[in-house]
Amino acid sequence: MRFLFLAFLTVPLVEMLLLFEVSDRIGGLWTLALVVLTAVIGIQILKQQGFSTLLRARTRLESGELPAQEIIEGMMLAAAGALLLTPGFLTDTIGFVLLSGPLRRPLARRIIRAGVVTSMGAGAGGFQTWSNSRPPPSGHGNVYEGEYSKQPDSKLDRPESDSDQR
Repeated sequence: MRFLFLAFLTVPLVEMLLLFEVSDRIGGLWTLALVVLTAVIGIQILKQQGFSTLLRARTRLESGELPAQEIIEGMMLAAAGALLLTPGFLTDTIGFVLLSGPLRRPLARRIIRAGVVTSMGAGAGGFQTWSNSRPPPSGHGNVYEGEYSKQPDSKLDRPESDSDQR
């Protein structure tokens, strides 16, 4: 929690210092143009990388595998997009690092191996699913089929008749 607080406090300060320094060296309008240019280029690369990751995830799903690597990469791409849209050179640098496939893929594998993300509902052979046509795999509880209708059991459940009102 303290790390996030420090990050939210220091990153904008460092960004402003970098922007001021670059502005002093190349001018304010050129600095603004450079920040906008990095955002535009980053978003174009983000579209390409995101589409590629989505296609790889789809291929894995079709083969019955859990696309954990692609899910993590998708999250990293979303973070990269947010960082690229944030004005500044430090956030743009981190965003471009996350966009770079040769850096992003090993980082995603490392996150998966570290156990930060665990699979839910996936077995060794892929996804475990069941429908009404077949019972669930053993160990998933009992399934009871039947019909339910309410029968009046007590005087309170029976509708009132003329004889009860007298």
